[in-house]
Amino acid sequence: MKCDKKDLLLYAVTDRSWLGGRTLKEVVKESLDGGVTFVQLREKHLDQEHFLQEAKELKQLCHEYHVPFVINDNVDIALEMDADGVHVGQSDMEAGDVRAKLGPDKIIGVSAQTVEQAVLAQKRGADYLGVGAVFHTSSKDDADDVSHETLKAICDAVTIPVIAIGGITQQNVQELSGSGICGVAVISAIYAQKNIKKASEDLKKAVINMVNA
Repeated sequence: MKCDKKDLLLYAVTDRSWLGGRTLKEVVKESLDGGVTFVQLREKHLDQEHFLQEAKELKQLCHEYHVPFVINDNVDIALEMDADGVHVGQSDMEAGDVRAKLGPDKIIGVSAQTVEQAVLAQKRGADYLGVGAVFHTSSKDDADDVSHETLKAICDAVTIPVIAIGGITQQNVQELSGSGICGVAVISAIYAQKNIKKASEDLKKAVINMVNA
């Protein structure tokens, strides 16, 4: 499965903190019903066995919706359960090594915060870039903010799709128009909301307006 630019329009990153008694599968299904176009499973504190089980369930669910499903950081789990791909940060395994491990037909996303990092990631085989944080965010304490000038410079410097991440909400997404991104990645703007389906629908409309502005 290769990465299509339109798949990256509304990219949802999972987070267990807001489950409120529901399963991760239930909340991801709500977001898919609301129009999410890409799902990344991000687990920092789950043991391997439960992570694997959860990943398999979510992969099956995403495939029913024809939505790409990738794993954050954990290349071994992505390989073992045959995810559509993996997303790695700058401190994780380098894109070329991930490609060697996963093979030619998997999606590899790389986090980048500078033009140099972006160009290098593309050269080493990344399929798309996640750039941020474009707004201040509480979900990553160590995320350096990326200015709108840098975001635009990154989009201009590479030919692969770029999505913005970090602190994006329905209220501020319009500020990203004209940067060259093809979509946004969000966590709390979807999964911390009371009505996840509606939050996804509303955000998707806002992102379409921003991209086409």
